Amino acid sequence: MAEASTLVAPDVAERVLARLLAHGGELGELFCEERRSLALVRDDRRLERPQLGSERGACLRIVRDGATFYGYTDSVSEGELLALAASLASAARAGARTPAPLAAPRQRRLHDVAVAPTAVSIADKADLVARVDEAARAQGVAVVQVRAGYAESTRRVTIFNSDGVSACDERTRVRLTCQAVARRDGRTESGVETRGGCAGFELVADATDVGERAAQKALALLDAVDAPTGEMPVVVGNGFGGVLLHEAVGHGLEADAVQKGASVYAGLLGKRVAPPFVTAYDDGALAGAWGSDGCDDEGTATQRTTIIAEGELVGYLYDLVRARESNAAPTGNGRRESYRHPPLPRMTNTYFAPGDASPEDLIAGVRRGLYAVSFGGGQVEPATGDFVFGVSEGYLIENGRVTAPVRGATLVGNCLRALAAIDGIADDLEIATGFCGKGGQSVPAGVGQPHVRLRSITVGGTRA
Repeated sequence: MAEASTLVAPDVAERVLARLLAHGGELGELFCEERRSLALVRDDRRLERPQLGSERGACLRIVRDGATFYGYTDSVSEGELLALAASLASAARAGARTPAPLAAPRQRRLHDVAVAPTAVSIADKADLVARVDEAARAQGVAVVQVRAGYAESTRRVTIFNSDGVSACDERTRVRLTCQAVARRDGRTESGVETRGGCAGFELVADATDVGERAAQKALALLDAVDAPTGEMPVVVGNGFGGVLLHEAVGHGLEADAVQKGASVYAGLLGKRVAPPFVTAYDDGALAGAWGSDGCDDEGTATQRTTIIAEGELVGYLYDLVRARESNAAPTGNGRRESYRHPPLPRMTNTYFAPGDASPEDLIAGVRRGLYAVSFGGGQVEPATGDFVFGVSEGYLIENGRVTAPVRGATLVGNCLRALAAIDGIADDLEIATGFCGKGGQSVPAGVGQPHVRLRSITVGGTRA
C-alpha cells in the first residue's frame, strides 16, 4: 500500500461525513470519481468521429435500519457536498453519530501501465484500428464487412466512510474489438473477437490478430452444418467459455440474490455442488485482468474469494451492506457503474481453477459430442438455476476429433446439474473480457476458465 492523492481532501471528507450523519445512521459514505474515456470505431473502412468523454462527480450514502439514502452531484466541491449531505441527513433523521477518524489515504497498485493511453495520439490509435480492419479482410475475399473498435478509460476513485475507511484507486483499461461479416453463395455469417485488460496501450498495440480471428470465425461458419440435438458430452472452451460459469453460477452467489431467496444456491453453503476436483474463484485482485481493481467501490481491498472448494460451495460475494446483514466479512465485491449509481454485490473475475488434463485429452474422450468454444446470448432463472445459452462458435466432436463447425446450437440445462456433470478440467486457464449488466448498471467483468468437459447436457439444434 502507498499513500495517494485524493479527489477530495481528507479534512473536507471528515466535515462532509459529520454533516451526513448529523441525524444518525449506521454507515455514511462519500464516493468521488473522475473519468476520461475515448472510443474509436472504423466501419466499412470509414473512421467514425472519435467519442471523447470526461466527467467528475461524487455521491453520498447513508445506511440506517436496513434502508439506504443516496444522492449524487456532478461536483466535488465542499459546498456542493455539504449541501447534499444535509439534505440526505434530514431524510434519514435518527440520532446523531460521530464518524470514526479517517485513516491516511492508501492506494494499492495491481496493474503495470507501460504506455499510458493518453500518451498515444488519436492518429496512432486510428492506425491500429485500420490495421485490424485490413487484417480481417486479408483472410479471404468472402469477408465483405468489418467493424473494428478501440476503447480506453482512466478512472480515478476516492472513497471515505464513517468507519474510518480512506481509499483511492486508479483504473486504466484498454479494449480492442472486431466484428467481421463473411458472405458466400447467399449465406452470411459473422465473427467477433476481443482483446482487453487493465493495462496501457502496450496490451493492444500490435494486436492485429484480433481482426484475423474475427474473420476466421465468420469464414468457418460459412461451412457450418446444422447443430445436433439431444443429450451428449460437451467440451466448453477456455476464456469466453467461462460466461457459462459467470451467468449460471456467479450471479446466484451474489449476496443480494442469496438473501432474497432468489438464488438456487441459497442455503447450500457447505454442501457439495460439484465433483471434488472442481474449484472456482472470484478474484478482483488478479493483476492485469479485466475485472480487477485495487479496491472495490466501497473502499474494501479486492481479494481472491474461493466460491467452490474441491466441489463444496464455500463462499458468497458480499458488499459492505449485505456483509453486515449476514454477519460476514465483505469480499471486495461492492461495485458501481459510476458515482451516479449505488454499489451492488457484483462479480469481478470469476473462473474455474485449472486442472491437470490437456484440452486434447478432454476432446479425445468424446465419441460424439459438441465443442462449444464461446457463447452468445443466454437466459438464466436464478431461483431455479434453469438456463439456455446460445453457442456462437461451436464444432462437432466425432471419435475424439474436432470436425465440422456447427450453427444454431444451444445448451439447455440446470446450474446444479451442470456443475455435477463436470468430468474433466484442462490446464489452460484464460480470462476474457466482458461487461456485466445488473440493476441497470454495467461494469467490466472478467469471465474465464480452462477447457471444461460436461459428461452430458442437452444440446438444442436443428438435426438429430
